[in-house]
Amino acid sequence: MTEERITETTTPSGDTHTTHTVIHDDGRRSGGGGTWLLVLLVVVLAVAAFWFFSQQSGAEIAKDNAVAGAAEEVGNAAGQVGDAAQNAGEAIEGAADGN
Repeated sequence: MTEERITETTTPSGDTHTTHTVIHDDGRRSGGGGTWLLVLLVVVLAVAAFWFFSQQSGAEIAKDNAVAGAAEEVGNAAGQVGDAAQNAGEAIEGAADGN
C-alpha cells in the first residue's frame, strides 16, 4: 500500500512551503524476537506437559501394581487360612475317631 501526502504551509509573510511525503507499506512485518520467543515458549510448554503426564501415568502404573500385589497377598493369606481350617478339621476328626 502506498500513501502520498502533500502539505502546503503559508507563512504570515505569504511564502508557501510544500511538503511531499510518500508512505510505502509492502505488508512485511519487521522481524522481532517476539515471534521466536512465542514459538520457544510453546515448545517448552509442550515438553513440560508431556513430562508431567508421563510422570502421572507412571504413578498410576505403580499404584495399580501395588493394588495387584496387595490382592495377591490377601489371596495367599486366604489360602493359608483355608489350609489351617482343613488341618484343624482333620485334627478334630482324628480326635473324635480316637475316643
